[in-house]
Amino acid sequence: MLTNLEKVRKEKNVSLVDIADVLKVRYQTVSDKINGKSDFKFGEAIIIKNEFFPEYDIEFLFAKEEKTVG
Repeated sequence: MLTNLEKVRKEKNVSLVDIADVLKVRYQTVSDKINGKSDFKFGEAIIIKNEFFPEYDIEFLFAKEEKTVG
């Protein structure tokens, strides 16, 4: 899951629909990508960063949460 992107998205009141509209994809596609079911393409990540979160580093926004076993 992209927890940093989710946290910042909620803080700035950016909806999944907002992101989907800019990327020209379905809401469910954005949800799946944020939840780790698939990955954002590099171009999509750049668009999201530039459009909604220009003050953040792309590495921060799209850092994947490490899953631990145990």
